[in-house]
Amino acid sequence: ANKNKMRNPKIAIVCMMLITGLTILSCKKNSDTTTSDIDVSGASDNALVENASNDVESIASQASDKSTGGLSSYRVENPNELLSSCAIVTRDSVAKTITVSFNNSTCLDGRTRNGSLVFNYSASANGATHYRDPGFNFTVTSNNYTVEGNQVNIINKTVTNTTPFGFNPATTNETWTIAANISIIKSSGATVSWTCNRVKTLLNTSTAYSGHSEPINWLMARIGITGSANGSRANGETFTSNITSQLIRDFGACGIGGKHPFIEGTFDYTPSGKATRHFDYGNGTCDLDATVTINGVTYHITLP
Repeated sequence: ANKNKMRNPKIAIVCMMLITGLTILSCKKNSDTTTSDIDVSGASDNALVENASNDVESIASQASDKSTGGLSSYRVENPNELLSSCAIVTRDSVAKTITVSFNNSTCLDGRTRNGSLVFNYSASANGATHYRDPGFNFTVTSNNYTVEGNQVNIINKTVTNTTPFGFNPATTNETWTIAANISIIKSSGATVSWTCNRVKTLLNTSTAYSGHSEPINWLMARIGITGSANGSRANGETFTSNITSQLIRDFGACGIGGKHPFIEGTFDYTPSGKATRHFDYGNGTCDLDATVTINGVTYHITLP
């Protein structure tokens, strides 16, 4: 993986024009070689949906770990959690559903959300009622759900806790499988469709999870993501995306304005008829910087 992020400010500024839709001829890296293939917007679209998918799980984990209904006591108990006062959480223990209703206000990660998410965990193993419980299985339904003006339509998303029953948190990390089909209508009107199969690991289970009767401390969690995805964009372009080195975000060590970006890991994004784009989140530095390499030329981008 390319760990060298571009530091020449002039080059960085020019390359950032790519993200805002401006057209340039080329962007050089330590040579006079130019390329006509300079579009990195597809990789950015993929990152947008990836973030939206992971965001839904963060919400599910926090909402399910609250044993009773209202967010008022949840907020008092965990004033730094993602949801805070931007949503109301309602649990129906009979129907085995958890509804998170957002109120178009800004959550603690700086993002404004509206609409609702419904998590149905009726297919879970007996006694599994929390995201942390082995055998906990849920599907997600979205209702007019928007994040920062982007409409997130969850066509299907199923998450299963695959951690062995009776595991020892001191020696075994918690894991989940994720299968999702998501469509995002961006605030610009452009649509991105995305299907994925993922494995999620709580890399520091021994320190973030103190026992089966206690919730995971997501404020200190270190998360790893592996797997593949494919999809299509509004311009008719189809793509595949394969994680080549585990994507990592560290909630305890890296928070920027309430956001917890990926800080390590790589994936290869291949649009139809074009060269593979190699996306690199870096070497663990807490920042919003990433790079995309196309045909040997590296472009600097800033994560949303």
